[in-house]
Amino acid sequence: MTAIDVHHEIAGPEDAAVLVLSNSLGSTTAMWDPQVPALAERLRVVRYDHRGHGGSPVPPGPYELADLGADALALLDRLGVERAHWCGLSLGGMVGMWLAINAPERIDRLVLCCTSARLGPPSMWADRAATVRAEGVEAIADAGIGRWLTPGFIERDPAVAADVRAMLVATPAEGYAGCCSAIEHMDLVPELGAIRAPTLVIVGAHDPATPPEHGERIAAGIPGARLEIVDAAHLATIEQPAAMTELVAGHVLT
Repeated sequence: MTAIDVHHEIAGPEDAAVLVLSNSLGSTTAMWDPQVPALAERLRVVRYDHRGHGGSPVPPGPYELADLGADALALLDRLGVERAHWCGLSLGGMVGMWLAINAPERIDRLVLCCTSARLGPPSMWADRAATVRAEGVEAIADAGIGRWLTPGFIERDPAVAADVRAMLVATPAEGYAGCCSAIEHMDLVPELGAIRAPTLVIVGAHDPATPPEHGERIAAGIPGARLEIVDAAHLATIEQPAAMTELVAGHVLT
């Protein structure tokens, strides 16, 4: 488990509490563009790209969730941040749960968006990784956008949907496939009870990638966790930007 230096961006007051935003599989820091201006008014917002994504290095896969967690801890160390709030969507939420379990002293408040503690079947992730390595991310892009955004949103805002698709397709094949392996082997369900960070779980009512029952299982497993539902598919930060900003801010600023 060798950590790498991941690409990151920072906004907000230097003396404010730190909020880390962690991306989904196949996305970059751009997925948080709708949230950052408002959140950065009162928080020191750090967003970063997972290994194999965006501006971060692309080491050979497969990766483990522990690798992604180590990268995140290395980023906090590099920035001199002892303790931070964490908001992760999908894969970013999985990393957040891993951190809250394995490095609880580093996580203050936790927001888990459109994510899962166990997302099977494993064979699906192995098959998707093999497809992407053979044919590139383009091969799974249309299916991916169909999980990320509702048909109604795609119809109403085709320009945004096109930008989101372009972000997905730009993901390096090895990075995408390597992170598929991390999800393939992940099972955090037995350890959820160890999480002590105050936790907000957000689910998309129309999310086919991590349906609401996945969030319900997380909320039931983490002591004191709160569950909220938004009218979105998987990439709720894009589809319901104002609602997501309000929920995240409300949880970490109280």
